[in-house]
Amino acid sequence: MKKEIKRFDFKKPPKNPNLFWRYLAKLVSLCGLSVKKYKLEKHNMKGLKPPYIMLANHASMVDFMVAQVAVHPASLNNVASIEAFHDYTEWLFRNLGVIGKRKFIKDLALIKNIKYSLTEYKNVFCIYPEARYTLDGCTSYLPDSLGKMLKLFKVPVVVLKLQGNFVTNPQWNKHGKNSRIDADMTQIITKEEIENLSVDEINQKIKEAFVYDDFAWQRDNKVAIKHKKRADGLHSILYQCPNCKTEHKMNSAGTELWCEECGKRWYMDEYGVLSAKEGETEFSHIPDWFKWERANVREQVRNGTYHVEDDCRIDTMPNARGFIKQGNGHFVHTPEGMILTGTAYGEPFTVVKTPLEQESIHVEYGYKYGGDVFDIATANESYWFYPLTARDILTKVSLATEEIYFMHKENLRKN
Repeated sequence: MKKEIKRFDFKKPPKNPNLFWRYLAKLVSLCGLSVKKYKLEKHNMKGLKPPYIMLANHASMVDFMVAQVAVHPASLNNVASIEAFHDYTEWLFRNLGVIGKRKFIKDLALIKNIKYSLTEYKNVFCIYPEARYTLDGCTSYLPDSLGKMLKLFKVPVVVLKLQGNFVTNPQWNKHGKNSRIDADMTQIITKEEIENLSVDEINQKIKEAFVYDDFAWQRDNKVAIKHKKRADGLHSILYQCPNCKTEHKMNSAGTELWCEECGKRWYMDEYGVLSAKEGETEFSHIPDWFKWERANVREQVRNGTYHVEDDCRIDTMPNARGFIKQGNGHFVHTPEGMILTGTAYGEPFTVVKTPLEQESIHVEYGYKYGGDVFDIATANESYWFYPLTARDILTKVSLATEEIYFMHKENLRKN
């Protein structure tokens, strides 16, 4: 008889971190931040006591350290993806009051556990509404369901906006730079307002508070990053050449980015600004290049020409114990959604994600367990797909997933 796999218990209520765990978390966080020029400012926070929701932007593991320091000595519960429970052990995360989640699926247990933390413990609960690391240092997709959820909790809403947390350690360049980080903690919605504002008004306040651009902040504040490999991996997000328009032939190393098709090169200076080595500098600001790529993907999605597929290696993650290797499979991504096939636990499987089921997607560049990867979750499983032949496609798949969702949502409203 086949041994049954034990699944992660997402229904288990969060723990209330005791005094020991709160001070340990603060101490470890302060040690991690001590090598950086870290500054925290608070606005409209006078007299505010837990329970409240804290929304934070997400760029690196530094975010968790800043959150711990920002709310201390209050108890903090927060949510993290299941792979983070594996990396830092489930035992530790449970004691720190962390709740586990699979990315981009509806999760009623999470809502119940957040409510439990707020009502039973009267804690601060930290949510990362973007649900994944920003790829270009700018605001990622914020779901419309956020306002409805916050209105349900009936507690004040605070935004912890960090700047510098991206440029110091972007996901496509994991060389730690220990550069400056500024944090702003602001109460944007009071308890009275959360009950009186509409869902749309709540979402609008959040979107206004969540506007950020880490590369612009770095440039404008003259935050110098002199690391000799600061451009390593930049081609992972800047995958299309603006000179010859070729996709997936870009490369990067040291302080330079170049196209292997036409040979054009760009230099990344210590303030994150790009300049062409010869000829026109099409985009000096990295997020502008990224937006241009998004516009191109949007056009492909809407005219029906978008199509990405590849064979892939598959790992699964049923629980926080680790990844289970499952062999090879295949994925196809079109404007009609994503189809993933393979074999898991000795049985063939097919996962179909329709456009309105998948509003965004989690990607990892050069992931420590096997290279470039994206993951798709179901209620009981997380499938991790490592493309085998297609090069540097994660960013395009990420952009397309969102643009496909936007298009179908617009069509739904029209009908």
